[in-house]
Amino acid sequence: MEMRVNQIELNGLTFQYREAGEASAPAIIALHALGMSAESWDEVAAVLGKEYWFLALDQRGHGGSERTGTYTFELMCDDLLQFVNAMNLKSFTLIGHSMGGTVSYLFSETFPERVDQLIVEDTPPPFTGEKFEIPAKAPGPLPFDWEVVPSILQQLNNPNPKWWESLTEIIAPTLIIGGSSHIPQDKLQEVSKRIPNCKLVTIEGAGHEVHAGNLSAFLTAVKSFLDS
Repeated sequence: MEMRVNQIELNGLTFQYREAGEASAPAIIALHALGMSAESWDEVAAVLGKEYWFLALDQRGHGGSERTGTYTFELMCDDLLQFVNAMNLKSFTLIGHSMGGTVSYLFSETFPERVDQLIVEDTPPPFTGEKFEIPAKAPGPLPFDWEVVPSILQQLNNPNPKWWESLTEIIAPTLIIGGSSHIPQDKLQEVSKRIPNCKLVTIEGAGHEVHAGNLSAFLTAVKSFLDS
């Protein structure tokens, strides 16, 4: 299935997104991980685009979207709000991987009535006790804005406790897909207990990029959840 690439202006900033499927179908919005882009969802979109309108957004500083210089989970959450409003979507299914997963938790807590179903790939919201070393400079040329890295790591090192506490406010049926990776899988377990209607599936050995590490198992889990 062919991916269409489009640009849209949100709050005076240019964003790029990729889409598959028809606008008349139920919508799925997908958010990528730090340092990646909407393109990382192409294989998933090729399958889900047969039944859904699949929209993958390049988050600020990534892919074809604007390098804004300021990056926080809250700003990315607002970008998502602007995007779904611009697409005239009252409600939709939301899929987020890693950084995109944190944005998805945040959005689903803040605008619970907008999310029909939530799927988060291999991430809990940032939690206290994690300490990441913030590198001083980029290791070389990158396909995204390096400034995203220190900004996001700073938030991981000093997370807002409200993000974790407000998990109980998510009303959407939720699926968390773990990949038995470097992410503390016990934290995924804790998240699944806090969200009222949540199921945790672990795809052993798929790694942090579950949908790349084991696409067929990822799609099986997602499809059975979406159909349930």
